[in-house]
Amino acid sequence: MGSHEALPAGDYRAVPEDFVVEECLGFSPEGSGEHLWLWVEKRALTTHELARMLAQVCGVRERDIGYAGMKDRQAVTRQWLSVHLPGREAPEDIQAALDARLASDDARSVRLLDQARHPRKLKRGVHRGNRFLLRLSGDVVDDPGLESRWQRLIEGGVPNYFGPQRFGPEGRNLARARALLARGWRKRDDRQGMLLSAARSYLFNQLLAARIVDNSWATPLPGELVMLEGTASQFLVDDVDDELRERAARLDVHPSGVLWGSGRLASQDQAAERERAMIASEPELAAGLEAAEVRMGRRPLRLRLDAPRLTRDGHELRLAFGLPRGAFATAVLRELMTHPTL
Repeated sequence: MGSHEALPAGDYRAVPEDFVVEECLGFSPEGSGEHLWLWVEKRALTTHELARMLAQVCGVRERDIGYAGMKDRQAVTRQWLSVHLPGREAPEDIQAALDARLASDDARSVRLLDQARHPRKLKRGVHRGNRFLLRLSGDVVDDPGLESRWQRLIEGGVPNYFGPQRFGPEGRNLARARALLARGWRKRDDRQGMLLSAARSYLFNQLLAARIVDNSWATPLPGELVMLEGTASQFLVDDVDDELRERAARLDVHPSGVLWGSGRLASQDQAAERERAMIASEPELAAGLEAAEVRMGRRPLRLRLDAPRLTRDGHELRLAFGLPRGAFATAVLRELMTHPTL
């Protein structure tokens, strides 16, 4: 698990329709209020680009647009966005206005699927997760070991790596983060916190990789802060007993790793030793994050696939699964195949 040796090559984004994402909000707009919520399908567009277009179409500032999560550009994605329209009716034909802005672009498209009012703006991170439908191509489709690797992910969980999107093309976000943190982080240089996020994500990935090497990523260590599946609840483990091992084996609880920042390290004993060793290997990044006063957090080292399904139709292979918010489909794919972006 976590090793890419001898994995077959494959592709998962030959066309945007190969990578379909649907946001799972977990609740519905109430039907009245100052904010117009729009259920939108986009193709070959970033969420930022769509938010900018909606602001222009609706005659509002871009900061009046809300969304729960960033969705991929090279994909077909469905998500809610909100528009603050206090005391105002919605524009008569939002779909026509969006179409007009994309009329000369065959690759990009937007479809308005539904709309409703709600009292509040849609805030980042309020969604429950995302559902993925991926179509794979290349050597991986005919690989005789694919089904067994897929079954191991279902039964044993997936290493919860931050995906390569977090680090930018060729890892440039991480290089920029190192330079910025070395001279002192300022919000005006990183307004969205993207570089802080890249630095924290890199440190977490290093910790996860080390715990995969010593085979402690799926079973709690003494002093571990364990996270309950499907929630943000966590508790400290003094001694790892048979009951806890059994709960970890059935994916009910997961070991966690630190998202570095300012504050007190919550783990203890062996788990804390692993985390301090990771920080000792990257002292400049760690010190820069502390100086930026980003608060220390936790992230599970492992993911459970929700309603996983593998289907074949001739030479076509599709994977379907759900992941909690903040998790990356590329973390699943990197355990099944090789690709330059995984």
